[in-house]
Amino acid sequence: MKQQSATIIGEPAKPSVRASTPIDSERWASEPYPDYIAEVDRSIAFSGLEQEFFTVGKARRLLDLMHRLGEAPARAHLLDIGCGVGLIHPHIAPSLAAVFGVDVAADAIATARRANPAQRYQVYDGARLPFGPGTFDAAATICVMHHVPPLRWPAFVAEARRVLRPGGLFMIFEHNPWNPLTRRVVARCAFDFDAILLSPPRTAKLLSEAGFTEVGYEFVFLTPFSARPIQWIEDRLRWCPAGAQYVAFGRAPARP
Repeated sequence: MKQQSATIIGEPAKPSVRASTPIDSERWASEPYPDYIAEVDRSIAFSGLEQEFFTVGKARRLLDLMHRLGEAPARAHLLDIGCGVGLIHPHIAPSLAAVFGVDVAADAIATARRANPAQRYQVYDGARLPFGPGTFDAAATICVMHHVPPLRWPAFVAEARRVLRPGGLFMIFEHNPWNPLTRRVVARCAFDFDAILLSPPRTAKLLSEAGFTEVGYEFVFLTPFSARPIQWIEDRLRWCPAGAQYVAFGRAPARP
């Protein structure tokens, strides 16, 4: 997909709200972390798919996007913001120099450490990342921002920029609110009861406003098939807004 400049994105900066319940983005710091796999599998059961399909697909797209944008994975130290139990890490860690994960949920971090002992994990407060400026070559947050209160979206994106080196890549994977099946899944998912979905232009605008450059977005999961020929076709239809999810991306500016 040709990169889309955030400067020409004209959609109003209005979040897509599915619930009136106020978001408490730190609730899993004190409440038990949900059985993520079981809950996602339940919410997507009507599709005939399982959670693993989406985890593997996002891992594939993350690494592919890094390659296409000139960020060599083998030399990259990547931070996963809101990593949960680290389900994606076995699929990306072998291709990266190092993977770090942070989350507000201590029990999720404990599970991630047991499942992925070679990776490094920390609990954080959901606001200030526990790393110095310019620590990472790349960062990702995967279906996390719809759990962050909208007033905190700019600070969340700015904090990711702070810990990236100049030119570092930030990737935001999110549910696509333009896809009606995606909205159905979110409505069926118990831990998404307070989710506020971000449209692709809104996410790209947040990146641009935080100072990221080379901002763009593309779509993923246009079909429920993982066969190589279908994936070849999907790779050439990244621009098509029918995908179940999308990834928005940008580079930290060369100079602070």
